[in-house]
Amino acid sequence: MISQIIVPITGTLLCYLLFHVFQVLYRSLTSPLRHVVGPKNPSLVFGNFKDMADDPHLTTKWRSEFGANFLFSGLFSISELHTSDLKAINHVVARPEIYQKAPSMLMDAEILLGKGILTVELDEHKRHRRALNPAFGVAQIRAVTEIFVEKAVQLRDLWAVQAEDQNGTACVDVLLWLRRMTLDVIGQAGFNYQFDALENNGKSTELDKVFTKLFHSPETKSYIVFRLSQGIMPILRLMPGPGRNLVRAARNQMYTIGKQIVSKSKADIKAAEGEKSLVGKRDLLSILLKTNLSTTIPETQRLNDTEVVSEIPAFFFAGHETTSSATSWALHALSVNTAAQTKLREELLTMSTDNPTMDELNSLTYLEHVIRETMRVHSPVVATQRMAMKDDVLPLSKPYIDRNGRAHDSLLIPKGQNIHIPILAINTDKEIWGEDATEFKSRWENLPASVSDIPGVWANLLTFFAGPHNCIGFRFSLVEMKALLFTLIRAFEFEQAVPKGKIGPFMNGGIQSPTALGEGKGSGLPLIVKPYNMKF
Repeated sequence: MISQIIVPITGTLLCYLLFHVFQVLYRSLTSPLRHVVGPKNPSLVFGNFKDMADDPHLTTKWRSEFGANFLFSGLFSISELHTSDLKAINHVVARPEIYQKAPSMLMDAEILLGKGILTVELDEHKRHRRALNPAFGVAQIRAVTEIFVEKAVQLRDLWAVQAEDQNGTACVDVLLWLRRMTLDVIGQAGFNYQFDALENNGKSTELDKVFTKLFHSPETKSYIVFRLSQGIMPILRLMPGPGRNLVRAARNQMYTIGKQIVSKSKADIKAAEGEKSLVGKRDLLSILLKTNLSTTIPETQRLNDTEVVSEIPAFFFAGHETTSSATSWALHALSVNTAAQTKLREELLTMSTDNPTMDELNSLTYLEHVIRETMRVHSPVVATQRMAMKDDVLPLSKPYIDRNGRAHDSLLIPKGQNIHIPILAINTDKEIWGEDATEFKSRWENLPASVSDIPGVWANLLTFFAGPHNCIGFRFSLVEMKALLFTLIRAFEFEQAVPKGKIGPFMNGGIQSPTALGEGKGSGLPLIVKPYNMKF
């Protein structure tokens, strides 16, 4: 009886996989890009994916061998065109109607986050973006800066207690604590919701526990491979696999919290007769709801309650994970470059207040330079991907030489071709930034002219991407990072807790967090924390 059920299911799955294999092979053999060079494919199932997941700098190594344009194999041997040619990337960014997120990429994100700004395209994306823009403007970030500083001070005081309990010096996993702090910030500044992650006696909240297992554990890579595989082959969504229950738990928790938040906010609005209840509210959700209530906005441009709830998981993930990783990398870089740490502390101590405003934080020139250099050398998001929705011609700034020795000023892009955009590799490209491009150093007072060709919304960097899909929350993240570094560097000296060169990247999909190499424990950044000789 069981065999009568299993045999047809297995046969159907095998036929499905064979069809996919033949499809991939046919595309590869007939593609106009078949003469483009690239690394060997080590696995029909995993392609180059596993190697790239282990080393975010691998595409940079390949670039030195193959040039700015080359083909590599993704999951299930699907070909991807890597390009770090700035003319080509500007072309892709400027044509969002042609180059969109691949359906598999959208499905992967939707499995966890639902239907929000990170998982929609074209007109739907424009509508979501238009509704969210007021919440991320300069005036709104200025209003929530006080929350950033308040939570940074709370973290500072917790670390001071740890240092005191350990005879004046503590070894702290700064990434762990920064993730708790940024979760508190996105809860309070984003939705007027209290996670109390820092006040929980060092114990993780339920949501933080699920995030840790999904994105920071030794099993993270297997979870990501399965989720991406589901996006490429939807039939796999019917099968149990690694991390499936965790993804469901994370999404359910985010949606449960989101519904509670939106219901309470709507009830408060109704009780206070509409928009007037939102006067003086600082959180992002209140601004979004205020925009939705405005009679000047057509109904077709508003987000309904279900859509508003669907934005909240995107805020949780983007506002929590990337900012904590970026700040951890900054503290790592400063623990290695003690001269830069001293110079930064001297600048920060020129300010008499412990509670700076956004404008005061933005006036600190060297702090700005440290943030820029961190986001350049240690970009939290290392790469992104786009798919051509129709045939196109990709222009190149330098001729490409194919495997037959022929030169090309452009590349023919077939419909369905994946384009890999290496954010980290471009931010550290020696042809753009100079021979010291991979070093963390003071460079922002005299930049090479070539950086002006990099598309982006901030600091001649691709870190927050560019075009209509640039990171909507980049101002929020930058000011939060400044508040953290301002508070922590004034209060503590940071030293390496592991031998030099033993901190490297832990990859969660396209996001890199620091980890102690060789320990196999997932992400984490242990640092020696010593109170600086002053009262705070």
